[in-house]
Amino acid sequence: MSSLPAHSGAARGAAPPGEGAHRERARGVLAHASLGVLGLVAILAFWAAGVAVLARHNALAAQFGPLAALQTFPSLITDDRLFAHIGASLRRIGVGLAFAMAIGVPLGFLIGRVKALETALSPALQFLRMISPLSWMPIAVMSLGVGDPPVYFLLAFAAVWPIVMSTASGVQHIDARWVQLGESLAATRAEMLWHIYVPGIAAHVLTGVRLAIGVLWIVLVPAEMLGVSSGLGYLILDTRDRLAYSELMAVVLVIGALGFLLDHVARQLYRRFGAQR
Repeated sequence: MSSLPAHSGAARGAAPPGEGAHRERARGVLAHASLGVLGLVAILAFWAAGVAVLARHNALAAQFGPLAALQTFPSLITDDRLFAHIGASLRRIGVGLAFAMAIGVPLGFLIGRVKALETALSPALQFLRMISPLSWMPIAVMSLGVGDPPVYFLLAFAAVWPIVMSTASGVQHIDARWVQLGESLAATRAEMLWHIYVPGIAAHVLTGVRLAIGVLWIVLVPAEMLGVSSGLGYLILDTRDRLAYSELMAVVLVIGALGFLLDHVARQLYRRFGAQR
């Protein structure tokens, strides 16, 4: 009887079964984040060292350093115009991605479903995919004028290819037993599409969207140099023309941070909707 209280006290003092696993996950997340921060610090250190070497021969180079950019960053953040430029760039990204998905998902689905169509279109699509979207800049301006339309065209052209290829791959990798099950249950085409194909290709489509966002963000800056008066690409030109090089580098940091956040959102969407399939 005397051992029972001691045992009960030990049980009361013991950690819940899931607490240890929770702590292990927390330590893993912390270690992962620490390594990421360390990598960013290393990049900043190399950046500062390179600028310091160049500044020995050219005093102007000091304005391109991380310290000058970080000093300019607070005033840039408090400027309402920056958020207007960010909003314009994000709007163009959204429109370009929407056009790319509206074209890429149905086309990729047809290519994945119809073997003859894949055979007929693959050479042409591979040829077009290898042309840099920026090569179309003069044609886009002559055809669509200046402003947002040519930017939308260039962004959609850049983003459509990973979506097409990922969607086609997803259709081709759907388990044939799912299709046979749907057909054996006399499912309609709409039911097959919604209950078989959409869940089956969701992960692949989201992978294509994530790749497309990365391409879009790279093409966005030069595309916004096509006569528009807003956007981060325009802001790069504006700071260059004003010789505000430290502000230019601060805008570069903003572009990198926003691109990182967009990729993070795409990854979270994949984990939420794609990894469950």
